[in-house]
Amino acid sequence: MEAGALVLLLLALLGSASTLSFYGDSLSFMLPKKNKDGTFMVTFHHRQNGRSSCQDQSSFKCGGDVCTSFNKTSVLQTDKDATGQGRWCQTEGRTTATVSTNETSFSLRGSGCCWESNVNGQTNWTSLAQLDLGTRSDSRAINNCPVTTTVPLIRVPQNCFSRIRLLAHDPDGDDVRCSFSSGVPVPSNFTLDKAACTLTRAGNISVGVQVFELMLEDFPSGNITVTYADGSSVVHNVSAVKSSPLCKVKLQFSVQVLPPVPRCEVGHVQPMFLSKTPSHGDVLHATVGKQFQLYAQAQAPHSSIHDFQVSGPQNMSKTFKDDTDGKAEVTVQWTPQPSDLYRFVPFCFTAETNETQSEMRCVVVMVTQSSITQGKASVQCSPNKMTVTLDTASMPGIDNNFLQLNDPSCSLTTNGSQITGTMSFTACGTKIEDSGDYISFKNEINSIELPNEVITRRRKVKIGFSCQFPKIISISSYYNLYKSDYIFTEASFGSFGYTFDIFPDSNFTNKVEAKAYPVEAKLLDMIYMGIQAQSELPDVKVFVESCKATPDDNPENPLFYDLIKNGCLKDETVKVFPSNATEFKFGVQAFKFTGNLEQVYITCSVIMCEAASSFSRCAQGCQPSAARRRRRGLSTETAGHYITQGPLRFVGSSVSEEPMDDKTKSDKPLADVKSSGEDRKLMQIFNTNSSSIFFGCAFLLSVVLMAVAVHYFRRRRKEDDDRNALIASAFDD
Repeated sequence: MEAGALVLLLLALLGSASTLSFYGDSLSFMLPKKNKDGTFMVTFHHRQNGRSSCQDQSSFKCGGDVCTSFNKTSVLQTDKDATGQGRWCQTEGRTTATVSTNETSFSLRGSGCCWESNVNGQTNWTSLAQLDLGTRSDSRAINNCPVTTTVPLIRVPQNCFSRIRLLAHDPDGDDVRCSFSSGVPVPSNFTLDKAACTLTRAGNISVGVQVFELMLEDFPSGNITVTYADGSSVVHNVSAVKSSPLCKVKLQFSVQVLPPVPRCEVGHVQPMFLSKTPSHGDVLHATVGKQFQLYAQAQAPHSSIHDFQVSGPQNMSKTFKDDTDGKAEVTVQWTPQPSDLYRFVPFCFTAETNETQSEMRCVVVMVTQSSITQGKASVQCSPNKMTVTLDTASMPGIDNNFLQLNDPSCSLTTNGSQITGTMSFTACGTKIEDSGDYISFKNEINSIELPNEVITRRRKVKIGFSCQFPKIISISSYYNLYKSDYIFTEASFGSFGYTFDIFPDSNFTNKVEAKAYPVEAKLLDMIYMGIQAQSELPDVKVFVESCKATPDDNPENPLFYDLIKNGCLKDETVKVFPSNATEFKFGVQAFKFTGNLEQVYITCSVIMCEAASSFSRCAQGCQPSAARRRRRGLSTETAGHYITQGPLRFVGSSVSEEPMDDKTKSDKPLADVKSSGEDRKLMQIFNTNSSSIFFGCAFLLSVVLMAVAVHYFRRRRKEDDDRNALIASAFDD
C-alpha cells in the first residue's frame, strides 16, 4: 500500500515536472471577418515556447460568453533545439472563434502552468487579448491588432546585456505602445521604452531565467471614427489626454541571463548578423501557394555558431550551414496556404553559440494573392543622400500622384518616363538600421488611396529601397598619393564625411590640388591644413582630438610626433585659426624626421558632436590627462575617426636665408617656396659638384703634403746615417 502510494506520488511529481517548461507565448490575429448572418469570425495563432517536448498547455476562453463556437486545429511543433539537449522548442496552433452579433469588442483569455524555474518566482501564466470590432473610418475595415512574437528562449551573458528589441508591428500603421502587464511583478533593474518597445538594463541583473509579461496596445496615428454593428460610434482623437486602445495583446517571454564572458564586443563571441540578413522590423511579402524564403547570415570569429533559433509558422523548414571564419547561415522555407491569405506572419531568429546568442531580429511577412506589386528601384547613394528612380514603362499603370514616401510631405517628381525622389538620410521618413557589419538607410514608396474613394482600379505598389554603408572607413582615392574624402556611418549621426586638405597660405581659400601631391616645402616654413566635416544633420560641430606626424601613412607607426594630443596643442609652432563649427584650420612649422626620412604624413583623430550638448567630448576641449575624460555618449558624439593627409616632402632648409620675423614666416605662401624644377635641379647639381671638387682637392693636397713630409724625413734620416758613419770611421783611424 505504501509502495503504491509512493509510485503514485512519483508519477504526480513527474507529471508536474513535465509542465515546468513554459518559456512564454504570443498571440497574432488575422483581420476579423464579418459573416453574412452578422456574426464575426476571429482567427488567431498561438505560439508557445517551452523546453524538451514542448507540449501544448493552452486552454482559451472568450470573455462574456460571446463566442457561439470555438474551433481549434492541431498544434504542431515549429522548431526545437538541434543539439539534442532539449533546451528550447516552440509550437503553433490555429483557432477560429465565432462571435455573436452586435458586439463591440472581443476578449480572449488563456492560462496554464507552469513557468520554467525562474528568479522571479513566477509559476502560473495567463494570456490575454482584447479586440475592437468596429469599422475604422480611415481604412473602412475592422482594426488589425499589433503583430509580435519572440524566439523560444533569449539568452545573454550577464555582463553583455544592453537591450532587446521586440517586434511591435501594426498593419494599420498605428502607434504601438508596450508596457509591463499590470498586477505582474517586474524583474529588477529592467526598464522598457514604451514607444520603441525595447527592453534595457537599468542596473545589476541576476544570473538565471527572468520572465517578462508585456502588453502591446495600438492607438491611431490620426483622428478616426470607429462605427459598430449596433449603429454606435466612437471618435479616437490623437490629442486626447487619455484614449482607449483599439487592440491589446499580451506577450510573454523568458530571458536566460548567463554567466559573464570575457569580452562583449558583437562579432567576437557574440554572433553578429551580416548585411545579407533582413533588418529588424522589415516587412516582407509572400504569395499563397508559392515558396517563401528567409535568409540570415551571422559571424562569430572567436566562437562556433551551431544553430539558429527561428520563431515561425507551422510547416516551415530551415536549413543550417556553417562556413569558414566563424560564419554560418540559415535558410527558412515556408509555403503559405489559402487560409493564410492576408495574414501578417511574425518571424524572429537568433544565431546560437554555446556561450551566448546574437541579438534577436524579427520581421513580418505579409501574405497576399498577388495584388501587391513589389517593384524594383534604381538607387544612387552618396555620402549624405540617396536618389531613387522608377522606370514607368516597366510598371504599367503606375501614377506618381498616387505614390508617396514614408513621409507623405516629401514629393516625387516625374518627367513622363521616370519617377524620381531625392532625400537626405535624415528626411522623408528614412529609417536608420544597424545591419550588423553595415548601417542601412531605408525608405519606401507606397501606393495611396484617396479618403473619398469607394473603388479603385490602380494596383497596389510597395517599393522598398535602401543605401548601405560599411561601419569601417570607406576611402576613394583618385590619386596615388592624395588622400580623398573619408566617409563614415554611425546610427545616431547617419552617414557623414570629412575632407582633409593642405592650403598654400593662411587664407584657406584655394586648396593644394591633388595633382600637386606630394606637397613640397622648406623646413621652418608654415604649412596650412584644414579639416571640413560634411553632415546633413543640423547643429553639429567637429572636434580634433589629436594630430600626429608619421614618416608613412600608417597612423600606428611607432615613430611619430604629436602635434595635438587629447585636444591640447603639443607642438609650440601649431597655430589654430578661427573657423566655423564644422571646420578646423591650423598651421604648423615644417619639419622632418631625423635620419634618411624625407616624407611626413599627418593623421588626425576627429569627432563629431551635437553642438548643443555640454557633456560631449567637443565641449570638454583640452584634457591633459586622458584618464579624466568622460565616457563617450553614443547619442551626443561619434567615435573618433582617423583621417590622414600627405605626404609632405621637404626639399631644403631656409636656415641660410635672410632671417624672417614670425609675421613674415606665417604669411609666406607655401607655393612661393617651390622653385621651378629646372632651377632646383641645376642648384642641386651645382651644390653636388662644388662639394665633390672641394673634398677632392682637399684629399689630393693632403696626399701631396704627406708625400713631401715622408720625403723630407727620409732625406734627414739618410744625412744622419752618413754623418754617423763618417764620425765612426774617424775614430777608427
